[in-house]
Amino acid sequence: MKSPFYLTKEEMKSYGYKIVDIIVDHYKEEEKKKPVIKASREEMDSLFLSEAPDDATDANEVLDFVVNNVLPNSNISTHPKSFSFVPGPSNFISTMADSLATGFNIFSGGWIVSPAAAELEIVTLNWLLKMFHFPVTKGGGIFTSGGSMANLTALTTARRVKCGDDFSKGIIYLSDQAHSSNIKAIQVLGFKKEQIKIIPTDSEFKFSMNKLKNEIARDQLEGKKPFCIIASAGTTNTGTVDPLDDLADICEKENLWFHIDGAYGAAAILSKKGSRILRGIERADSLTVDPHKWFFQPYEIGCLLVKDASWLSNTFSEKPEYLRDIEGNESEINFYDYGIQLTRRFRALKFYMSIKTYGLNAFKKAITYNIDLADKTEDILRKSKNWEIVSPATLAIINFRYNPLNKDLTEEEVDTLNQEISTRVVDSREAFLVTTVLQNQVVIRMCLINPKTTLKHVTDTLDQCEGFAKQILLDWKK
Repeated sequence: MKSPFYLTKEEMKSYGYKIVDIIVDHYKEEEKKKPVIKASREEMDSLFLSEAPDDATDANEVLDFVVNNVLPNSNISTHPKSFSFVPGPSNFISTMADSLATGFNIFSGGWIVSPAAAELEIVTLNWLLKMFHFPVTKGGGIFTSGGSMANLTALTTARRVKCGDDFSKGIIYLSDQAHSSNIKAIQVLGFKKEQIKIIPTDSEFKFSMNKLKNEIARDQLEGKKPFCIIASAGTTNTGTVDPLDDLADICEKENLWFHIDGAYGAAAILSKKGSRILRGIERADSLTVDPHKWFFQPYEIGCLLVKDASWLSNTFSEKPEYLRDIEGNESEINFYDYGIQLTRRFRALKFYMSIKTYGLNAFKKAITYNIDLADKTEDILRKSKNWEIVSPATLAIINFRYNPLNKDLTEEEVDTLNQEISTRVVDSREAFLVTTVLQNQVVIRMCLINPKTTLKHVTDTLDQCEGFAKQILLDWKK
């Protein structure tokens, strides 16, 4: 009896070639497409809602349906005018590497199942350890689905190392600009609301050091157990990097775990300017890095690095009977002992193949270009009578608002104006550009980590914003 999923060699090749052609055409034609899609639940239901079919449908018919209905109804995060959240520029080599890993269905949890997958994870993690000046021999890490899982893994480890089994008095400190995934991780770990201390940031959106020191001292006097500080190496809102050296000094003095969430900005260490801004990152106990952001990898690949690999294995290693034959020796790492997942996809392959193919210099060049592009954008905005910088270009993120000098607009009017500008840009589908809130002001946020984004893409979008702004102000007069 043939497998119910049987296809001939010719059928598989024809189908596979068709998909590769679709992906290549997308890479070559994406700039001609619009980066934004807007659709309601009702519209999506009308396209897709159906019962699971009992009988077969021709494979090419299903593929054509997906190409015509699924792909066009997804934002293009790789588009050069996708400026919002954190774009996902990706690269073709990694895309094909993911196809290989999926095609061979490689299990990347234990050494005995795939020694090559485990070895490549060790090798690529060592590359990252060296980049961030972590100890390679003693240090370690694990690839995760993204920054959220990396932060959860780090904080689980910190809790065990610093608190043991009783964390009822444990206190964690983070700034009001820290990524929401950290709060989610803390809550998942069972900490109460009063054990989470959110410290206000200063005028530059960095940890307020005096307020942090006051809070730690107060908690100690009250018999609580401060055990962890979470710093940001590139906040999502502004790209800001906390004073890492100063925070490391506090952690060393008070015996606190120092976790740095560098999911967004840590990759900037490959540029000269970024390396200066990230000074002190090497002093972390644990560091989150997100290769599917500024290392140009397709989703999903996050990463956690630690100074001592035994912290991970001592936290997560379990020895159920069904795994007793595959423990191996200490050098043959089973990555299911380093994190939460037992079943793990082969994430290291795309990182390995892209670095080997393009070389680190290509990544350094791309990141440096992104930072310079944001600086040039800031220069343009500062020379305009219409734009106001709220948070300057930092690690390729800049925040600004339309607030013309010749108009006497109230704060409420400026907020409404910028929100409407963003809404109209997104509705036009020409660019993905949304707002955030800084210092109680609605601002337009631009994230410029796509190496395919040119200064013209930026200026065309700013011109579009100005056109909408003028029309809105005219409408207000009527």
